[in-house]
Amino acid sequence: MTAAGVMAFAAGAGVGASARAQDYPAPTPATQAIIDKDNGRHFGSSPEDGGPMATDLSPALTGAAIDKALRKVADWQIATNQAYFDQIWTSGALYVGFLAAAKATGDAKYRDAMMAVAQKYDWDERSHPAGADDLAIAQMYLDLYLAQPQEKHDSHWVQATKDNLDSVINLKTLKDGDPRLPWWWCDALFMAPPVWSRMYRVTDDHKYIDYLDENFAKTSELLYNKQEHLYARDATYIGKTEPNGKPMFWSRGEGWVMAGIARIYDVLPADDPRKPFYAQQLKEMAARIAGLQGADGLWHAGLLDPEYYKLPEISGSAFFTYAMAWGINHGILDAKTYKPVVTKAWKGMLTHVYADGRLGCIQQTGSEPAFYRPTASYDFGVGAFLLAGSELKTMVEHKR
Repeated sequence: MTAAGVMAFAAGAGVGASARAQDYPAPTPATQAIIDKDNGRHFGSSPEDGGPMATDLSPALTGAAIDKALRKVADWQIATNQAYFDQIWTSGALYVGFLAAAKATGDAKYRDAMMAVAQKYDWDERSHPAGADDLAIAQMYLDLYLAQPQEKHDSHWVQATKDNLDSVINLKTLKDGDPRLPWWWCDALFMAPPVWSRMYRVTDDHKYIDYLDENFAKTSELLYNKQEHLYARDATYIGKTEPNGKPMFWSRGEGWVMAGIARIYDVLPADDPRKPFYAQQLKEMAARIAGLQGADGLWHAGLLDPEYYKLPEISGSAFFTYAMAWGINHGILDAKTYKPVVTKAWKGMLTHVYADGRLGCIQQTGSEPAFYRPTASYDFGVGAFLLAGSELKTMVEHKR
């Protein structure tokens, strides 16, 4: 893109941000309480004024342009949040994004930051036995381990996680008196299955894949709507509707599932009989999600009621972008069909990057669509953005 094109893109982004700031529903008191809690726990922040929007980014599909956006957002996240990196699932989603950004940009500082986290927590999760949320951080541990040459493998990097998985592998539920499935909510399909698939790669023990396949299938059978090709967030949301009367399907919830499939698929054994299931579900969900893409390239918190949730939602949009770009790169999704969807989404996301690198319009934690400020930035959404940009760069480099 020419310099004039970049300026035109940036000017358009600024106008859009100004309009959004004047026309969006304020969080309800209950939602504001969640926002205050998230901000207090340093998951992110949502100031009234985020400052000017970035004017130095380009949606051009070049490695340099993508790298610039990745670095801008990643560097802001490190500068503002590194002191608070912890073992919670929100950080776990961020960490896989940092490792993807390190690989995409070739900048070791993002990987080094993750090594520091792993060493700080001695390669362990914050609970034993760990549910899906607390396992999320282990994706980063295992990716660091698997990236090492075999002669440099240190079993200590994976031992605590292996012990954690082994402690639950024969349990039907993770808590006494709780009859729910181990992965009873759709978010869990991003948090836990990639850990199980990577442990198979570490150990070559098929029991980890057997557990993954069995429990993913149970969750899918419970929550996947075969007509809508979308997931209920959990069983309590089956049948819930939006203000417009349509079924409630939460953008980030669908994103968790699609990104989870991408994170496990190419780590599965080649002969895994469930691989066609995962590929087919990704195809079905991608087709449904692509049909809901907004004119700005993005998706809203409530997928089927975008008029009610006026602001686009970046964490869900970024996970969709990542999963579809991944699907293109792995030959599961048709490039001619989905490349325009992915590139339009990337362009839309860049209009929500502020001049200092803040990535806005990320819904706070929760379990359903909600309201937030345009400035709202939370670590898990940044992780999704870094995954998306990194996969997009792979797509560009390989001329998919």
